[in-house]
Order: sequence, then structure tokens, then C-alpha cells
Amino acid sequence: MSVERPTGQAAEDWAERIEAIANRQDREAFADLFRHFAPRVKGFLRRNGASEAQAEEIAQEAMLTVWRKAQLFDAGAFGAATWIFTIARNLRIDAVRRERRGGGLRVEEVEAEYEIDATPAADAQIVAAQAEARVRAALDALPDDQLEAIRLSYFEERSHGEIAQALQIPLGTVKSRLRLAMKRLRGLLEAEP
Repeated sequence: MSVERPTGQAAEDWAERIEAIANRQDREAFADLFRHFAPRVKGFLRRNGASEAQAEEIAQEAMLTVWRKAQLFDAGAFGAATWIFTIARNLRIDAVRRERRGGGLRVEEVEAEYEIDATPAADAQIVAAQAEARVRAALDALPDDQLEAIRLSYFEERSHGEIAQALQIPLGTVKSRLRLAMKRLRGLLEAEP
């Protein structure tokens, strides 16, 4: 993909405008971006086989996507021009695919492409599930009195004094049960692979 690449201050200025859009919905910053990039995006699309009407539509959709998705821009990962032209290229690819299927341009498909997937990766989910199972097994191995002290302290976030009052035991006993429980949990969790 042949893209005009601004350097130095110009690149920083475009990135700052995108950040202004993301942070303040700055219409003036968007107007500057639109005036600069829309004709360039349209020319890029025309050079890559889009019709005049399609190039115009995709260029406008790309700039609208910049407005809507400015908060997803990461200046540390890529420059403003690269990000904008990538959006346009992806829109063009989607348009070609829809033409082959006989469908039109759908905004929700475009928006979905720029959504951040907050779902943890499968391997991270497996590791987390295994860790949770290990902790549950270790908790189940505690004596009932220590488990109750842990539950009240860590899961219900009660103070030691509140635990002593709820269990009707001395404060020192609460502290002792918690200390013993934590020592036992640490030993159980460190012993497992």
C-alpha cells in the first residue's frame, strides 16, 4: 500500500488531532483531518480500482470511522496516516467482498472490525481457570474455622474486629486463624506444580 507518510511534526500534529477527537470530540480537529485525508484516501482508493462513487463513499465512511473510533488510535503503535489508510483499505476489501455476495456496505460490520476484543486469550483463560481451581482446592483443605476467617476477611472484606464480633471469639484468635490459614494456603499452593 503506497501511502503518503508525514514525518516529524506533521505526523505528531495529525496524531494530536485524532487524540483531540477522542478526548473532546473536537470538530475543528476532525475538519482538518477530513480536509487533508479525505481527498488522499479517495485518490488511493481510485488508484486501487474503486469507482469514483465507491471511492467517495468509502473515503467518507473511513473518515466517519476515524470520528467514531478515535479512542482506539494508538500513536505509539502507528502513525495517523497509516491508521486512516488502513481503515480505508479494510473498508475497500469489505466492499469488494459484499459486491461479490451482492450486498451493500453495512456500518456495523465496519465498526466491529475496529472494536477492541476485551476477552482474554484462550490460553490466559485456561491458566486462570487452573489457578482458580488450585486456590479453591487449597481453600477446601483448610479447617472450617480458618476457612470462615478467610471468607469473612477476604471475601466479605470485614475488619478483624468485625470478624471477632461475628464469630464471638477474641481478636487474637482471629489474627491467629488468618495467619495460620495464609501460611497453610501458601504451602499448599507452592507445593502444587
